[in-house]
Amino acid sequence: MKYYSYNNFFMNFANKTKLNIILALENGPLSVNEITESIKGEQSKISHSLGKLLQCHILNVKQKGKQRIYSLNSETVVPILKIVKKHVKKNCLICKIKK
Repeated sequence: MKYYSYNNFFMNFANKTKLNIILALENGPLSVNEITESIKGEQSKISHSLGKLLQCHILNVKQKGKQRIYSLNSETVVPILKIVKKHVKKNCLICKIKK
């Protein structure tokens, strides 16, 4: 069970669309339309990906009128992203970080 959960968690970061969503949300909460515009993807694919990210509690969602506003899980995911950035900057000499 543990290995399946780990695999499921890390698959979210390995998927290009899901990772782009996560990185777009680093700058703050966004609606589906704003995420779609930001990462230039298909809304249906993004909506499906958002569902998967919510299942693993990588994202939080709040209802604001008719819109659903998505944000990163600040307790666990934000610190993970900080550690990854630090690692990449220090150890991944061939990697380039977009700012």
